[in-house]
Amino acid sequence: MDRNSIFGLLIIGAILIGYTYLTKPSEEEIKAINTRDSIARVDRLHKEEVEAARLEGLKAQYAKVKEDTVAMKETYGAFSGAVNQKEEFITLENKFVKLTLNTRGGRIQNVQLKEFQTHDSLPLLLWAEKNSKFGLTFYAENKPMSTQDLFFVEANGATSVNATTSEKGVSMRLMVGDDKYIEYKYTLAPDSYMVDFTVNLVGMQDVISRNSNFVTFNWQEDIPRQEKGRKFENQYTALYYKFFEDEVDNLSAAGEKEEDLATKVKWIGFKQQFFSSVLIAGDAFKGVKLKSVDMDENSTILKNFSAEISLPYAGTQLETHPMKFYFGPNKFNTLREYGKNLDGRDIQLHKLINLGWSIFGWINRYFVIPIFNFLEGFISNYGIIILILTIIIKLLLAPLTYKSYMSTAKMKVLKPQIDAINEKIPKDKAMERQQATMALYKKAGVNPMGGCLPMLVQFPFLIALFRFFPASFELRQQSFLWASDLSSYDSIMKLPWDIPWYGDHVSLFCLLMAGTNLVYTSMNGQMQSSNQMPGMKYMMYLMPVMFLGWFNNYASGLSYYYFIATLFTVLQTIAIRKFMVDDDKVLAMLEANKKKPVKKSKFQQRLEEAAKQRGKK
Repeated sequence: MDRNSIFGLLIIGAILIGYTYLTKPSEEEIKAINTRDSIARVDRLHKEEVEAARLEGLKAQYAKVKEDTVAMKETYGAFSGAVNQKEEFITLENKFVKLTLNTRGGRIQNVQLKEFQTHDSLPLLLWAEKNSKFGLTFYAENKPMSTQDLFFVEANGATSVNATTSEKGVSMRLMVGDDKYIEYKYTLAPDSYMVDFTVNLVGMQDVISRNSNFVTFNWQEDIPRQEKGRKFENQYTALYYKFFEDEVDNLSAAGEKEEDLATKVKWIGFKQQFFSSVLIAGDAFKGVKLKSVDMDENSTILKNFSAEISLPYAGTQLETHPMKFYFGPNKFNTLREYGKNLDGRDIQLHKLINLGWSIFGWINRYFVIPIFNFLEGFISNYGIIILILTIIIKLLLAPLTYKSYMSTAKMKVLKPQIDAINEKIPKDKAMERQQATMALYKKAGVNPMGGCLPMLVQFPFLIALFRFFPASFELRQQSFLWASDLSSYDSIMKLPWDIPWYGDHVSLFCLLMAGTNLVYTSMNGQMQSSNQMPGMKYMMYLMPVMFLGWFNNYASGLSYYYFIATLFTVLQTIAIRKFMVDDDKVLAMLEANKKKPVKKSKFQQRLEEAAKQRGKK
């Protein structure tokens, strides 16, 4: 190597050494570099830990899913694919009814009657959802199973079905496998309150156990408050049912009641005061358990109704159970029409309305309701309809009112003669005094009970209308004068406290009714004879006062009717007293009767003859 090469290498080395020295980092830069390296190492380790944790989480999640899948299969068996899905809602509606169906359980979630509202102008829903049940229970693979929380699918993928112009349906299916499912089929026709409901078990013979020969359909609902007066509405809310070949019956409207029916049942009705949900069998239900429970008086729920219905199960490829739901108003003519249109037989849906038993029900069905419906065709104001109905009834009963007054008038004009008998015969000879009084009545041709029969004939009308007005759907939310709803109480004053037996308000129609009854009682008291039982006079005055408590919470239409009816009776009595009956003429007629021979009945003649025969012996 020559000298120049060596010199060049030395210069290059010097340059490298000098560059290295000049570019050497300071201690602060070295510390910063070391810090960055430490952070980088920490980040790298954290990422490695996170990734490791993620992988462990995925493994645990996979294991949990695998474990849950195994547990789900153990719990739900063939139905495990219908668990933990998203809730979806399908609507089925026509002009009158809107059903909301839930894929969870394939059930009817709620029913809205589109024509009506609650007393506070909210949509009228027949069911509340809190404690509702709707579905089948059975044994599958030796495990109890319920469709309540399993998820169905709509067979056609529909989310909203409108049956306003033609009959439409929704098919909710709980899928188990290919051609294996439980189906709830809902079909709704235009302008109808009736929903066809069919339960189909398709290909379930290898899934549902056949040991019991039955599957159970469970229907349980909270019944919400719809009307103004809770206590009054609660009295008319009850669980009804009809025996297949017999009458309609119901669980008591108060308290907690249960009934296990071994005989066939045609329908089961969850009845509210003015609306009902009725499940009607295609043929008959053969095993039914019913239960009614009262809710707390401060609750918005009136009652909880439940029905357990056994449906036959033979374990065949296709099991079909056709039924129908009636969702609608408790209107007499509407219920009678729907009840007669099923299989050509009358299933007596109209008996959901309690119009009274025996003669009281007959008066309402064949007299009051036809007149009421006739007047509806001409008059839109129901207060005027009640007024006219009252006048018609009172005019028809006017001859009986006249006869009752005449009997009372006869007793009145004989009062001085009865007083004379009482003065003549001491009190300690009560039997002799009574015999003398009865002899006077007989001689004058007066029947002391003559005024009772006309009153008894009128009594069924009072009881019949007592049943009619609270049950009359037509009066619901109809206003008249100061009453906003003739089917509920009217109130002119809200009291600061709730008075036991009376209530927390003042009903003016109730006050008017009690007032006219006091007037009528006073008029009757002036006509009574001296033979009136001690204390009876005060009892008669007590009754109108008691009416204040009895009727203050009742339908204002009923109080209004009783007020008009009593007022009309008072006017009739005044007219009869002033223009038709003269006390002097009545007394003259009775004195003339005394001169006539007393007619004896054959029975009385036989008694007297028997007494004579005994006297001869």
